[in-house]
Amino acid sequence: MAILEKLASSSWLMLLCVFLELLLEAGAETIHYSVPEENDKGSFVGNISKDLGLQPRELAERGVRIVSRGRSQLFSLNPRSGGLVTAGRIDREELCAQSARCLVTFNILVEDEMKLFPIEVEIIDINDNTPKFQLEEVEFKMNEITMPGTRIPLPFGQDLDVGMNSLQSYQLSPNPHFFLDVQRGPDGLQQPEMVLQSPLDREEEAVHYLVLTASDGGSPVRSGTLRIHIQVLDVNDNPPAFTRTEYQLSVPENIPLGTRLLIVNATDPDEGPNGEVTYSFHNKDHKVAQIFRLDSHTGEISNQEPLDFEEYKVYQMEIQAQDGAGLMARAKVLVRVEDVNDNAPEVSITSVTTAVPENCPPGTIIALISVHDQDAGDNGHTSCSIPGNVPFILEKLVDNYYRLVTQRTLDREHISGFNITVTATDQGTPPLSTQTHISLLVTDINDNPPVFQQDSYSVYLPENNPRGASIFSVRAQDADHNENAQVSYSLVENSIRGIPLSSYFSINSDTGVLYALQSFDYEQFRNLHLTVLAHDNGNPRLSSNVSLNLFMMDLNDNAPEILYPAPPTDGSTGVELAPRSAEPGYLVTKVVAVDKDSGQNAWLSYRLLKASEPGLFSVGLHTGEVRTTRALLDRDALKQSLVVAVQDHGQPPLSATVMLTIAVADSIPEILADLSSIQTPSEPGDSDLTLYLVVALAAVSCVFLAFVMVLLALRLRRWHSSRLLQAARGLAGVPASHLVGVDGARAFLQTYSQQVSLTADSRKSQLIFPQPNYADTLLSQESCEKKDFLSAPQSLLEDKEETFSQLSENRFMVFSST
Repeated sequence: MAILEKLASSSWLMLLCVFLELLLEAGAETIHYSVPEENDKGSFVGNISKDLGLQPRELAERGVRIVSRGRSQLFSLNPRSGGLVTAGRIDREELCAQSARCLVTFNILVEDEMKLFPIEVEIIDINDNTPKFQLEEVEFKMNEITMPGTRIPLPFGQDLDVGMNSLQSYQLSPNPHFFLDVQRGPDGLQQPEMVLQSPLDREEEAVHYLVLTASDGGSPVRSGTLRIHIQVLDVNDNPPAFTRTEYQLSVPENIPLGTRLLIVNATDPDEGPNGEVTYSFHNKDHKVAQIFRLDSHTGEISNQEPLDFEEYKVYQMEIQAQDGAGLMARAKVLVRVEDVNDNAPEVSITSVTTAVPENCPPGTIIALISVHDQDAGDNGHTSCSIPGNVPFILEKLVDNYYRLVTQRTLDREHISGFNITVTATDQGTPPLSTQTHISLLVTDINDNPPVFQQDSYSVYLPENNPRGASIFSVRAQDADHNENAQVSYSLVENSIRGIPLSSYFSINSDTGVLYALQSFDYEQFRNLHLTVLAHDNGNPRLSSNVSLNLFMMDLNDNAPEILYPAPPTDGSTGVELAPRSAEPGYLVTKVVAVDKDSGQNAWLSYRLLKASEPGLFSVGLHTGEVRTTRALLDRDALKQSLVVAVQDHGQPPLSATVMLTIAVADSIPEILADLSSIQTPSEPGDSDLTLYLVVALAAVSCVFLAFVMVLLALRLRRWHSSRLLQAARGLAGVPASHLVGVDGARAFLQTYSQQVSLTADSRKSQLIFPQPNYADTLLSQESCEKKDFLSAPQSLLEDKEETFSQLSENRFMVFSST
C-alpha cells in the first residue's frame, strides 16, 4: 500500500514536471522583477541565470543577451554572477511620467536555441521630486464688494512622483479673510480653492499676502510653495463668462505648424476696462506651453510645434479669461490627437549569420529579425515578407519577432551569394514599408569533380617530332571555388612495349600541356592510348579521367629501298644477261623496291634515268620491269649500262637509283670470251688505296724476309728451294680440264682460291676465285661478298702473262707465311 502511494505521488510529480516543461516550451510566460529608481549602475535586479535554469558561465557560452527596441539599454547581464543589473541610473519620471505603474519590458535571447524569454521590470518610485507650482507668485484682483463664499481657484502643484510620494495635501497660510478648500475633480486630482470668508475692505487693507504650500506623502516629506498677492479693487460686479465650459476638438497629428485649432470666447457685460477680456493659460503644463500658442486678445489657439500622437494622445489645458477689473472665468480645452500613418515600421536584425556552407540542412537559422511600428491601431499592425524567389522563409515568433531560415539545400555553384530583402509593411492608409537587406555568402564544399570539355580526345602528331615539344593540351573545369577548384593533371601510369609511359610523355600538372619526351617514328608507333587524370585540391579530393588517342602522321622520311638487284656496298655493279635473239618487249630483269612509309609516301614509280644505248630498253612505270623496246642488232654493244630511278610520291619526293649492267650474249662461254669488254671500271680512289696497301704489305714482307734471311741464311735457302719445288709439283698436277682459254690464257673455274684482304678505314679490296656458277646474272668483283649472284672474276679475263704472274706472287706469299 505504501508503495502504491509512493507511485501515485511520483506520477503526480512527473505530470507536474511535464506540465511545467510544456509551459516553458510555450515560451510565453513573462519573468517579473522590480527595482527602485535612481539606483547606482550595476545594482542587482534579479537572478536571471537561475530563472532561465542556467549556470552563470553558460550565459556567455550559449549567447544569452538582452534584445530590446527603441530605447537605450537600461539593464545588462553580469556574466560572473548570472544576475540582471542596472546599466545606469534610472529616472522613473523620465521613463514613465505620471503612470501608476512603470514597467520596462524586453526580451532575453538564448542565441544557440534562438529562444526568447519576455522580461518585465517594474521601476519602483522613490520620493525624489518636490511638489512644484508652475508660477512662483500669482496675483489676484478682488472687488471689495465680493461676497463671502466666493471661490477663487488656485494653481495646483505638480509632483512627478506617484503614489504616496505624489502631492497629497495643500495648506494656506492663516488669514482672517480667506481659507483653503480642496476639492477632488472627476479625474481624481485635488483642486485647491481659496474661499472668501469675510468681506474685504480696501480702505482697511488694499493687498493681502498669502502662501499656499503643497506637500507630498513621502518620507521625508517634501513641499513647494506659491506666493499669492490679493489686490482689493473697487466694484466690478460682472465677471467674464465663456460660451462653453469645456472645448473639445480632434486634430490629425500631421497638421501644419501655425494652424488655427480653436477660438475660445468669453464675454463681460461691463463697460470700459472692466469689460475688456484677456486670455491666458491657467495651470499650464510646460509641454503644452511649448506646443500651443494662445492669443491673449482673440482667444485663438494654434500649434507652434508639430503634434505627435506617439508622444501625447490628448492635450489638456485650462484657459482663463480675466477682465480689466480682475474678475476671471475658466474653461477646459481638450485637444485629441488623431494618429496618422506617419511612421514606417522599424526593422532591426538582432542576430545574423553572414556565411553558411552550401550543404547546410533546411531549417538552418540565418537571422533573427524584430519589427516595430510606433503608430497605433491598423497603422501599427505590421507584416514581414521576403521575395519568393529565394530559398528562405520567415517564421513568426512572439512579440513581432521573426527568424529567417533556409527552406531547401543551397547550391553555391548555382548561386554563390544572396542579398535578401526583408520588407516590413504596416496596414495604414497608405501603407508604409521599410526594407532592410541581409547579405549571405554561400561557402563552397568540394562536391563537384573536374569535368573535361570532351569525353575523349584524338591527337594527330606528325612523326619525327622534336623531343620536349608540347603536342596537346587538355583542360578540365571544376565548378567549385578556391582550392576546391584548383585542378592538377597527371598521366595514369601505363607501359608501352614494356617501357613506362613516363619515359615517353609528361604533362604539366598545372596547365595540362602534354609533352613528348621521345621522337616518334610512324613506322614503329602508329597509335598510342593515354589516360589523363584530373583531380582537384579539395578534401576529399575528387577526380575524373579522359582518354587521349594519339595517332602518328606519316612523313616522307624514308627513301625507297631497292631490294633487287641488291645495291652492293663495295661499288660493284650487277650484270644481267640479254640474249641477242631477244624480241621487242623481252623481260630482261625487274627492279624491285619498297618504301617504309605509307600512303602516297609509299607509292613508287620507276623510270629510266640514263642508258648507254637510248631507246633500246624501257622501264615499267609502276612495275619496274626492264624490257627491250626493239630487237638487238649486231652493232649494239655487248655491254649495256642502265641507271634506273625509283621515286615515291611524298612531299618532297624521295628517290633511289640503281645501276644495271646488261650483257648481250647467247651463252656463258661467249660471255667469258667477251667479258673483258664489259668490265665495270672501279673507282679511282679505291684503286689507289688498294695499290698503297699492296705496296705497304710488300714492304713489310720484305723487311721481315730480310730479317729472317740474316738470322737463318743457310736454313732459309734450303727452305726456299724446297718450297719452290713443291709449288712446281703442285702446279704441274692441276688438270687441264680445270682451265679454259681466255685470249690464250688459262684461268681457274673451280674451287682454287687464294684471298688477300687489305683493309684501311672502312674500305675493302678482295681478290676472290669463286666456284663456277651458271646463273644468268654475273656479279662484279666488288659484289661477290654478298653471295647473291656468282660470276667469274675479272682477273680471269686478263691476259695469260698477268694471270701467271699473280699466281707466282700468290705462291710466294703462301710460302712466306708458312
